Amino acid sequence: MSVDTKLTFDEQYIRDFSKGKGEPEWLTAQRVAAYQLAEKLGLPKPEKTNITKWNFTEFKHEGKPSETFDKVEDLDENIQKLIDKSTGEQNVIVYRDGVPVYKNVSSALEEQGVIFTDMQTAVQNHEELVKKYFMGKAVDVDEHRLTALHVALMNGGTFLYVPKNVEITVPLQTINWQEDGEAALFNHVIVAAEDNSKVTFLENYVSFNKEAAAVANNVAEVYAGPGSNITFCGVDNFEKGVTTYTNRRGHVEKDGRIDWVLGQMNEGNTVSENITLLVGDGSYGDTKTVTIGRGEQSQNFVSNMVHFGKNSRGYILTHGVMKDKASSIFNGITKIEHGATKSDGVQTERVLMLSEKARGDANPILLIDEDDVTAGHAASVGQIDPMQMFYMMSRGISRTEAERLIIFGFLAPVVNELPIESVRNSLTELIERKVY
Repeated sequence: MSVDTKLTFDEQYIRDFSKGKGEPEWLTAQRVAAYQLAEKLGLPKPEKTNITKWNFTEFKHEGKPSETFDKVEDLDENIQKLIDKSTGEQNVIVYRDGVPVYKNVSSALEEQGVIFTDMQTAVQNHEELVKKYFMGKAVDVDEHRLTALHVALMNGGTFLYVPKNVEITVPLQTINWQEDGEAALFNHVIVAAEDNSKVTFLENYVSFNKEAAAVANNVAEVYAGPGSNITFCGVDNFEKGVTTYTNRRGHVEKDGRIDWVLGQMNEGNTVSENITLLVGDGSYGDTKTVTIGRGEQSQNFVSNMVHFGKNSRGYILTHGVMKDKASSIFNGITKIEHGATKSDGVQTERVLMLSEKARGDANPILLIDEDDVTAGHAASVGQIDPMQMFYMMSRGISRTEAERLIIFGFLAPVVNELPIESVRNSLTELIERKVY
């Protein structure tokens, strides 16, 4: 029996919601147009994953009103664990059900012209900048029903803008806490780095309500200007009852660079797209992803590097661990367009199977329309190497501990890249719980 896909909100609701947030007319018009598209468009069709029975349309759009907090110590202890309190300079925004409830941003950032704020404030105070980047070159509203619904119902988000020649040496962090078990999250993130700038951004998605039955439909647009360098880290950890669609897109100009570090740790059904458009000559993209599937969850991951610029370089590394009856599809796509000479595209997908009934498909795909390029791929799906287990156990390590060390070593290339120690530690604990 399929889930009813009829939309539960009408056009007047969209207009009233936008007006209530004090949004400009152009954004209201975009919301309404997106709603009209959503009524006509179908769901995306991820390869080998049937999502027609997944719930993407039945939810409560707004959570309960949230109180704000002045001190990090007043936050939920699970949220506190994600914030690095060992340093004096914190740059973090915490959201509860899409509403900002805690913010601590260094005044030095503002002095450099950096904008790091929630999306509603950005729309009101920096309208032209938001308009320049919102659903611009990275994501199209009419791709399918979920992108259209995202624009129509966006109820949270972050705007990060770094001016030319500004290098931010400390990571900036957001924590998106979905507390209301019935409320949907439509979170929109824009990261824009102008020429020769540098920034590291980390976003966390978390929920702790094990009775949750909700939807998360989140989009991130990341724009790397000429010569800029962006490290975008994301750790997703929604509970089992949350159906998740995540779309992270990068647009890289001449000699720019985006490094993606993604920990996909959701407990529920998930579709995740990560696409990097290497549009400028000398542009660079690197995507590292880890995930653990367990229970009976179904997941579909796409990592895609599209080369347009000459001498562009794109690298994909995906490591997945599967147990119980979980099923995951891992599609790595390297697309080198005609004219992207001297480009280099390499990808690796590896899946570690811990249970006989688990399923993990690793699908490396090369689409090459140019002759003078370098491209390659590797993929493997298998169980823990018995020779590794024998070697470690022969040195007095128990079977359980040996398996644990092998799994952590398998996931380390991504975990160790996270820039905030508290988040690394939290992810390590999460991996421990999910595997054992």
